Amino acid sequence: MSTLLRAGLGRDTLARIAADARPLVEPGALRPRVLHLGLGAFHRAHQAVYTERAAAAAGEPWGIAVVAPRSADTAAALRAQDCLYSVTERGAAGSRTFVVGSVVEALALGPDAARVDALLAEPDVSVVTLTITEKGHHRRPDGTLDTADPAIAADLAAGPDGARTVVGRLAAGLAARMRAGAAPISMVSCDNMSANGTALAAVVRGFVEASSWPDRDRVLELLAAAVTFPSTIVDRIVPATTDADREAAAASLGVVDALPVVGEPYRQWVLEDRFAGARPSWERDGALVVPDVAPFQLTKLRLLNGAHSALAYLGLAAGATTIADAMATGWGETLVRTLAAEVAPTLPADGPDPSAYAADLVERFGNPGIRHLLRQIGSDGSHKVPERWLPVLRERPRGIGQSPVLELALAGWVHATRPGPQGQLFGTTDPAADALAACWRDREGHADAVATVRRLLDAIGAPDLAATDGLVTAVAAHLPALSAGRVEL
Repeated sequence: MSTLLRAGLGRDTLARIAADARPLVEPGALRPRVLHLGLGAFHRAHQAVYTERAAAAAGEPWGIAVVAPRSADTAAALRAQDCLYSVTERGAAGSRTFVVGSVVEALALGPDAARVDALLAEPDVSVVTLTITEKGHHRRPDGTLDTADPAIAADLAAGPDGARTVVGRLAAGLAARMRAGAAPISMVSCDNMSANGTALAAVVRGFVEASSWPDRDRVLELLAAAVTFPSTIVDRIVPATTDADREAAAASLGVVDALPVVGEPYRQWVLEDRFAGARPSWERDGALVVPDVAPFQLTKLRLLNGAHSALAYLGLAAGATTIADAMATGWGETLVRTLAAEVAPTLPADGPDPSAYAADLVERFGNPGIRHLLRQIGSDGSHKVPERWLPVLRERPRGIGQSPVLELALAGWVHATRPGPQGQLFGTTDPAADALAACWRDREGHADAVATVRRLLDAIGAPDLAATDGLVTAVAAHLPALSAGRVEL
């Protein structure tokens, strides 16, 4: 049946959906106790699922108010469905589609700023989660807030009521909460960054420090006493939703979902046990609450995220489209396993076993039911590469042949930054695309491979690696083969 003839998803159509695909909670019985900033597919397939199941298991009304930092249309579309949406889990053995009901309010950061501020001040809201990506933090390479960033500078000039960035809005809202003497609150970053809680704390505090608020010192004292920033690790492969995914979800549910998400069956959430107040009992759905997330975080960042980026850039060079396509090549599995062996000496001894972790990645990445686009994974490389690969290169012995897989992966990224007919060569996007493109031309308009690699490393805040002759020449040596579409491990 065509989607044009089906009713839309909403509370009044839930009865048409099979009982085992309906929400585990009664949406109308929940209230907003978690505020989430970053209304993307990952949150809906990850934290919102954990929260629904935790609320159902505990019988507690943990609802989520979600905020779209940029897309008011997405928030409006979710509101039109009474904040309901579906998740389809796709594995090698088949798929399963179900409706999630933990989201109870959908807002847009700009138009709904007053409501966002009210929720930040609400004592009943004790947890804020965030998926705003690396670039949403507006950090300098040293981790501090980039106050020269035009968006941050505009927020600082506008004052507390005019902030448009997530960092500015969050800092202003927390300051108001502190001034009002409201209950302590936890800021839970779910972005793929090392020590993401510490990173978030640095930019929020940095915004307050850079503000012209007369009581900023007092606000900083209150933040230190009543706000915590636990670090976390989140893991689930959630590719961009396609029209085919929407049609499949409608066929499975019998109603039209305008905002379905698709993910692999696997998911993981590891949280630092450092909460300022009440929180959902996420561990009831398998989340791990641990004293120190660093061993899990480094393993995930350097193995999963590191391998993801490597497969993306090398796969694009070889003409692949998805992660599964790259794994189906003669080199994909070898790349994942060899990269794990190369990275293993830089990982904590008390973390997951790198070899076993890599074996799981081979199975997950090869899942034919997940079409995770390499172009999507390869975007924002100027933010991802410094997090995922460069610390390993700094810790490994320097020189040609010491880190061959990472040298090849870095060459893949270098190759992908080449200027193409429409932006970057393979259609990836990057906030620093113009600066990266300029690295391919010297003052005379020519491009020398070694010099280009040096300029690109400088551009992403790695002058030390740019000055490492062995690394730079090894990376440059891979470029001719990649330009010919060959991945030579």
